Amino acid sequence: MTNFRGLVLAPLLLGGCVVGPDYAGPPGLGRAAPQSKFVRQTASTSTNDPAVAEWWTALQDPVLNELERRALAANPSIDVAQARLRQARASVRQERANRFPKAGAQATGIFADLPGIDLQSAQGNGAAPPSQDADSSLQFFNLGLNANWEIDLAGGQIRKIESANALAAAASYNAADAHVQLAADVAQSYTNLRDRQQRAAALRGGLDLQKQQLDLARQRFQQGTVPAFAIGQANRAIQATNGDLATAEAEIGIYLNALAVLAGEAPGRLDSLLAVPRDVPLPPQVVAIGDPASLLRRRPDIRAAERNLAATTARIGVAEAARFPKISFMGILGIGGTSVGDLVDLGNISNIAVPQLQWGLLDFGRTSAQITQARAGRDEAEAQYRQVVLGAFQDAENSLARFAQQRRNVAALAEIKRSADESDILTQQRFQRQVISRSDALESGRQKVLAASNLQSAVAALTASYIAIQKSLGLGWQESTYQGLATDSSTTSIGTNQ
Repeated sequence: MTNFRGLVLAPLLLGGCVVGPDYAGPPGLGRAAPQSKFVRQTASTSTNDPAVAEWWTALQDPVLNELERRALAANPSIDVAQARLRQARASVRQERANRFPKAGAQATGIFADLPGIDLQSAQGNGAAPPSQDADSSLQFFNLGLNANWEIDLAGGQIRKIESANALAAAASYNAADAHVQLAADVAQSYTNLRDRQQRAAALRGGLDLQKQQLDLARQRFQQGTVPAFAIGQANRAIQATNGDLATAEAEIGIYLNALAVLAGEAPGRLDSLLAVPRDVPLPPQVVAIGDPASLLRRRPDIRAAERNLAATTARIGVAEAARFPKISFMGILGIGGTSVGDLVDLGNISNIAVPQLQWGLLDFGRTSAQITQARAGRDEAEAQYRQVVLGAFQDAENSLARFAQQRRNVAALAEIKRSADESDILTQQRFQRQVISRSDALESGRQKVLAASNLQSAVAALTASYIAIQKSLGLGWQESTYQGLATDSSTTSIGTNQ
């Protein structure tokens, strides 16, 4: 009895050991570590931390707000990410449950006929002489419970739980990243739609002026004041504008379809909501961007990469645990006998306890290879983490550079439009005084429309660069929705352990 107790207690005490490296948080970035502020930020940006959720409300466009609400509620990509998150969470519950014994009920019936063997003989070998009648049939019935339990000597199961927890947290951040990507796609498609609608309106206005120029050229040709090529020149300009208008109208349809699908609806379902043209929404005067360290803590794809690194680190312990012996117990408790009636006889209680020790002493390097694979997987995840971080910095710096350039471009085109407006006013006054020809007045009006169209396109590009900033900063998801899913506190050290 003392030896049996020692056999049971020894593995329980050893079960407190956990092999493999403990995860110590995200790795240092070395020369890739962020500076105290973004290199490309300008006076139009501030280092205040931006609001993580619903950044698009700063554009002050109610139609865009409604589109974002519909998309975040019904887009299939969000459902995909949420389904993967539920799978990851279920995996955590499964790995936790694997630490405990498995128990079940069983009912067994055995019917056997073994010629040449006397199952009722008292002989030790059970063999009956050929001349004797032998009972070679067997019937056995049993009803009871069975249980299995494998003791986690080296902590391999603990490491599996750590890995599953980290993967569940990574899945939650991937779901958050799906929100970031979707919010930016909706805002970008909406901005493009409004830009194309404004462009189409400007092209129609310019087309009316070009048709008037063509009519005037025909009149003057009939009067013999201009050559025939003036008519061809005016006609070619009209055809070019018609081509640009056809392109703009086709793109309007494309963006209407895109917004409907992003909102989880069939193409055409949102046409009535978006049919009336609106101005492209303007970004705020000053954009809050925070600093690179806050970007590391905020971007969900970086946090997902860090959690994947934690998961691969835990898998090293899972692989190393295979080097140690495994102890398992199987127990059976039931009632039964050689007849069905024995199943209700409580006096026929049978119990079996089967402890088992397994130790792969000779595997020809299989376990060593698995450990090497696990360590290489951890190294890969660490490199991927650094790659995601560098990519995030590049996205942010590129979007900030474009935003600054687009602001300058808008300012320049606004000045051109102002000049074109003033010039057109003077031209129309001179035309009314009959100082210049009608052709000159029409051309001035066309230049005014063109300047306005160019400015509208520049504003759309400015808003698009603002959207790119929000996406690069990892904005557009609710922190509270995913709070507590990263069970390892090391996720909070991202950006501070560099």
